[in-house]
Amino acid sequence: MEVFVAVVEAQGLSAAAQRLGLSPTMVGKHLRELERRLGVRLLNRTTRRQSLTEAGEFFLDRCRRVIREVADANDSVAAARGAPAGLLRISAPISFGVARLAPALATFMAAHPKVAVELSLSDARTDAVGEGFDAAFRVGPLPDSSLIARPLAPYRMMVCAAPGYLAKHGAPLTPHDLPQHDCLGLSHWGLRHAWRFDGPDGGVEIPIEYRLRIDSGPALRAAALAGAGVIRQPEALIGRDVAEGRLVALLPGYDLPARPMYLVYPPDRTPTAKLKAFTDFALAQFAA
Repeated sequence: MEVFVAVVEAQGLSAAAQRLGLSPTMVGKHLRELERRLGVRLLNRTTRRQSLTEAGEFFLDRCRRVIREVADANDSVAAARGAPAGLLRISAPISFGVARLAPALATFMAAHPKVAVELSLSDARTDAVGEGFDAAFRVGPLPDSSLIARPLAPYRMMVCAAPGYLAKHGAPLTPHDLPQHDCLGLSHWGLRHAWRFDGPDGGVEIPIEYRLRIDSGPALRAAALAGAGVIRQPEALIGRDVAEGRLVALLPGYDLPARPMYLVYPPDRTPTAKLKAFTDFALAQFAA
């Protein structure tokens, strides 16, 4: 079951083998044996792609539940001994994960040596329950769901550019000057995106047409540091660059609305020792 779930999540036998520490041949044997015992095909496989069969979709959900129950049972024994232990699967947005969460995990793991962590970074909205995550960090308003949501410090944004870029192009004095600058944005924002500011005269939205689009906040930061243009990115990612002079904060007197941020986790499970330990850590580390 673990091999089957890993193949689906990693989208291939080779990637699943690397994740599990097995050879691709052994992963294939596990998968074929599982299909033989069930008497159905779980995956449609070609040399280029794979897809779940109808039986595979049904079985995947049950496998994830069983694996989670086994992990919880193991954790319950560890909790009885008073030691958080086991694998903790966490999902987070890329910029927050790179700049804040990954460094903080070193402290968490040092305090809980029996806990292993698997961190998945994506700016796409993950299904915390369906994809088997113990907890997920979410930025922005939460849709109605059954997940337990714990508020964290707001996700603050900044508009910045490198000193070299400003020396060539000057600094925008108001948000209305931004369309005359080379602005950089995330690919999933689309070709045009409105940047909202709260200023002396109230709120204003400025349509931005991007000169450069990248699907990664850290990559946008690298481009801005090289002088490619103006970026709007989280303070968590670029705050140190501003403090140390590598980037210059723009538009004083105009604020970008902060976005709410939450730690979410499924409600229908008895909190394991590892999840409780991580929740307590995250709330203290990233407190509202």
